[in-house]
Amino acid sequence: MSAHSCSLCAFVKSSIGRKIIVATTGLALVLFLAGHLTGNLLIFAGRDAFNDYAQFLHEVFHGAGVWIARAGLLVCFTAHLWFTILLTKENKSARKKYSHQATVQAPKSSLIMIWSGLTILAFIIFHLLHFTVKAGTDYASFMQVMPDGSERHDAWKMVIVGFSHPLVVIFYLIAMTLLCSHLSHGVASIFQTLGLRTKKTAGPITLLSKAYAVVIYLGFISIPLAILIFGFGCEACK
Repeated sequence: MSAHSCSLCAFVKSSIGRKIIVATTGLALVLFLAGHLTGNLLIFAGRDAFNDYAQFLHEVFHGAGVWIARAGLLVCFTAHLWFTILLTKENKSARKKYSHQATVQAPKSSLIMIWSGLTILAFIIFHLLHFTVKAGTDYASFMQVMPDGSERHDAWKMVIVGFSHPLVVIFYLIAMTLLCSHLSHGVASIFQTLGLRTKKTAGPITLLSKAYAVVIYLGFISIPLAILIFGFGCEACK
């Protein structure tokens, strides 16, 4: 085994190494959420704008781009969850040796993060089955006829129909609530792990973390609520 391989193994096995992996993968996921929300909100700009965005995503690198992104996100999410679990186990072991309040609170916080993370994982699997694999509904038959007579997949209609089911929306709202609860603590933790949080910046970073979580939460839930409660887009889909 080379010296570089030994160093990498030592880094991954160390507590600080695992914390850095959790922080960097968390940062990648946080940035993805912001970009994903920006694209999703185009649904309010109308069918053409949203379908243009969906078509662009599926044509990047001749269709390979979206799958590369999905694979990268899957790796990031899996690593983030796995190393969080490992760190929680380490914290539990440390709690047996040191029983003061700080070491008791840390494992409880980590445990909550793990359970919310597992619930979010279940939601991601459902979300992929729902809108990517298109299980349960013949979304592939949804086509938009273009002015020149050509056709393309109608992703706008797919989302409208998908969020017209109350149980789907309820599960989505639960997952988004857990996600943003996770974010309200997780974003601040990223700054702390990367050494960017000090006594002077702790307050603004905590505020930024909570504000980011609220923006993400309101942005994502606005779409299913607009469809289910206010009937956004439903008339055009009949």
